[in-house]
Amino acid sequence: MSAPLLAADNRNGGAAPRARAAAVPPGNLRPDLSLIADWIGGDVRVLDLGCGDGELLAYLRDARACRGYGVEIADAHVHVCVQRGVNVIQADLESGLRMFADRMFDAVVLSQTLQAMHDTEGILREMARVGRQGIVSFPNFGHWRHMLALLGGRMPVSPQMPYQWYDTPNIHLCTPGDFEILAAKLGFVITRRALLAENHPVKWLPSLRATLAVYQFEVR
Repeated sequence: MSAPLLAADNRNGGAAPRARAAAVPPGNLRPDLSLIADWIGGDVRVLDLGCGDGELLAYLRDARACRGYGVEIADAHVHVCVQRGVNVIQADLESGLRMFADRMFDAVVLSQTLQAMHDTEGILREMARVGRQGIVSFPNFGHWRHMLALLGGRMPVSPQMPYQWYDTPNIHLCTPGDFEILAAKLGFVITRRALLAENHPVKWLPSLRATLAVYQFEVR
């Protein structure tokens, strides 16, 4: 893994990058990130785990006056974060969040990364420790097309999980029901839930028809 990299926090006197990448225009966020941004609101401290190229944090900073950090391991994504002026720490989430104090953030986000974590319970507990609320999104393995693929003797491949069984980073696939059972075990209270298909909420048979689940939770 590359050495940890921390982009300067410009609100605390750090030097801004010389050339900042363009901010994400409103409405151009990935659908689950747009929903997450609405749930977070404005003027709060946010931690984005597996933040990718920093599009959510850049949007929250520019459109919602939020402050915070991202954690990302990929060199290319960290580079784009720095260009955008996003505060980013280059680190492996599997190592935990020891660099952050208890209740340091108002919201902690883990978007479409939960299914790739080895220590699923560990990262959820850490989210609950450092944040007042957690938000996760993940592909719904219980979608009816996935069930049909399994009945046909094949592992599912879909736009949400576009990998073959032998090269997938997804190791802990789950359904909304599975997540809710784990959340209860960990003592979380689910405060919001959205099940999406083609970027829209699903009301009828959501567990079978939704391709993506988004949850907000707090600790009892």
